[in-house]
Amino acid sequence: MIQRRIRGALLLAALGFILCEANAQIQTVPGMPPVPDPQNLYSETGADKLSAAVAGHLERVYVPHVQSNDVYVIDPVSYKVVDRFKVGLNPQHVVPAWDLQTLWVTNNAERTMKGSLTPIDPKTGKPGTPIDVDDPYNMYFSPDGASAIVVAEALKRLDFRDPPTMKLQYSIATPQCGGINHADFAIDGSFVIFTCEFSKGLVKIDLVNRKVMAYLTLSKGGMPQDIRVSPDGSKFYVADMHADGIFVIDGEAFREIGFIATGMGTHGIYPSRDGRKLYVANRGSHKIHGVKGGPGSVSVVDFATGKVEANWPVPGGGSPDMGNVSADGRTLWLSGRYDNVVYAFDTTTGEAKVVKVGLEPHGLAVWPQPGRYSLGHTGNMR
Repeated sequence: MIQRRIRGALLLAALGFILCEANAQIQTVPGMPPVPDPQNLYSETGADKLSAAVAGHLERVYVPHVQSNDVYVIDPVSYKVVDRFKVGLNPQHVVPAWDLQTLWVTNNAERTMKGSLTPIDPKTGKPGTPIDVDDPYNMYFSPDGASAIVVAEALKRLDFRDPPTMKLQYSIATPQCGGINHADFAIDGSFVIFTCEFSKGLVKIDLVNRKVMAYLTLSKGGMPQDIRVSPDGSKFYVADMHADGIFVIDGEAFREIGFIATGMGTHGIYPSRDGRKLYVANRGSHKIHGVKGGPGSVSVVDFATGKVEANWPVPGGGSPDMGNVSADGRTLWLSGRYDNVVYAFDTTTGEAKVVKVGLEPHGLAVWPQPGRYSLGHTGNMR
């Protein structure tokens, strides 16, 4: 009887330890909001889990055009273009601010590098006065919300700026990262990994000590693009446009641990609203300037197994690029970069609606999106 009680006590203790481990809190960097679910950092971005901060915001899709230097505004209910306005030269992405109160258009003025940021008021859908900054190809936000991180791609530099004013705080040079581009963050906010499009690799940045930690060259990569962290924060998935798939990276060790083949010209990566799947946009070309009507597709990858469970070809060919998932999780919106259209994929059936837009649509933003705060890009929400 005593031995049974001892075994029972030991079993209960073991179960208690397992439960404590499963519910262990993540020690985040100062100022960063807590991580409610350590096993799913996307827990607060579930379908229709909208913050009170986005109350009154218009339901719209904002599409920047690299060549026509404007933004088209789509009503996602009617699939109609309902507005358009001029911005700066070569607008690349529409980026939600950390506090969810502004959408920033990154106009990087490719040839001169004298770019600008155009603010959009999400309550009216109208642009405000642009702010001049150097070469803003893309933009992210530090996990504590204290800095906007302007990705000065051509200058191989990250410029940390005051979010309201965009006044420069400090810079981090990344001399070995040609084409510094897209990023995602550690679950605790301590580091961020950026892709190096023209250096065939990645760079890991220490956000606490404000310095480069390491560079990593991908084994068979040629042009890494978008990057996303796994729900538990242990792995990073890197789209590579030449390798036609996504590399799996151990974030802490900063080394390759796997590869998942998807489709030609793998480019954008977006988690589903339940945090169980990755939607992977395959642009249909290995060329920077792409081709019209290429074999573009979207691959659906299961986070848990790392397996491709579905592939949705673009009807008639196309070039799916950047975008995001609707608030209810039912639609994946992607720019068709070299076909001058936008695709709206039904996430249940894979069927796509097509909306004609301007010249060379790129990093479109779907707004509003669920989440407490934005880490940037086209809506890297937490």
